[in-house]
Amino acid sequence: TRYSTFGTVNHTNAQPLLVRHIKGQLAIAHNGNLTNAAELREELERKGAIFHTTNDSEIICYIIIQERLKTSSIEKAIENAMNRIEGAYSLVVMSPEKLIAVRDKKGFRPLVMGKDKDGRVVFASETCAFAAVGVDYVRDIDAGEIVVIDHDGVEHSIRTHCKEKPHMCVFEYVYFARSDSILQHQPVHEARRNAGRILAKEHPVDADVVIGVPDSGLDAAQGYAEESGIPYGMGFIKNRYIARTFIQPTQGQRENAVNMKLHVVSSVVKGKRVIMVDDSIVRGTTSARIVKLLRDGGAKEVHVRVSAPPFISPCYFGTDIDSKQNLIACQMNLEEICKSIGADSLGYLSVDGVKKMASDANCDFCTGCFTEKYPAPIPKHSEKSKFEMKIEKKESKHDEEL
Repeated sequence: TRYSTFGTVNHTNAQPLLVRHIKGQLAIAHNGNLTNAAELREELERKGAIFHTTNDSEIICYIIIQERLKTSSIEKAIENAMNRIEGAYSLVVMSPEKLIAVRDKKGFRPLVMGKDKDGRVVFASETCAFAAVGVDYVRDIDAGEIVVIDHDGVEHSIRTHCKEKPHMCVFEYVYFARSDSILQHQPVHEARRNAGRILAKEHPVDADVVIGVPDSGLDAAQGYAEESGIPYGMGFIKNRYIARTFIQPTQGQRENAVNMKLHVVSSVVKGKRVIMVDDSIVRGTTSARIVKLLRDGGAKEVHVRVSAPPFISPCYFGTDIDSKQNLIACQMNLEEICKSIGADSLGYLSVDGVKKMASDANCDFCTGCFTEKYPAPIPKHSEKSKFEMKIEKKESKHDEEL
């Protein structure tokens, strides 16, 4: 699973990528972000590589191909390529003979393995994908691990780069993963309920009803209600035909999606003091629209509780947050944010709280977007459309020469 964190949304950038080279074909699907993509692309272009996309996944393809020309097997080429590519990458690679799963050395993004009753192997970003195709969960791929499935279905693990526990993005538990998934042995549903319970302890408020913003805010709202003793209500009906708002590629699309996606159940909120639990506030505009929907639905008070800390720094490892200027918590203090979104009060889950929400997970966490402390080096500059701008400059220069 990947959304547009690097490169613009177009058919050319769609995955999986398929490339042909002197030793055969290679298909690749990638979740994450490379942090040294610009340097690698410049190096490859100097050596004659011609890119057909503007995302970083194609860079991984070329690096693997380069290493494949020097080695006897595709898995050895990938092992060597991991010494050159930096950042976040959960990969599924396919050659005519082999299916290969790869997780970066820090394990930023999840990657799981399953098998069906006949022993056929499936790799996915999360376990919820398995039930639909009759596959049972087997295990998580470890940080730095390469798992190779050959033509006969024989499994082989290469652990050269397995040096530490995963530092998985904690936002996977907060938002990305589906509630029925299990990541690193931690049920996502239970992690979100835990977040709500902790949030109720950290930010209590007198109210009549607790509601959650669908979908990822629902479990946290349930936990908040359980801990606080305030009744839980279904305050919103969701239009199931509208995609998730956070992962929409532009801010305009995100705002329009809110109006189309959510409808207030007036009988639940009218005349009541409402606690609205949401998974996060990133830019603030969608939160303001949701609060207004509740006001229009007759809510007497709206107290916003957020099951994640404030975003104060960009993500360089696969979440579409590339600039501080887009983060409301970098522009305003708590009181100003509360006023901006039209709430009566506002409370965020603490950093300690978000770490405790997934206490059963057998991994460490990346909380860089909440703390500015990252478990791996970050690039000096991060621009989602960097390579598009580079192409435009080249075309402009070419036009001038003509």
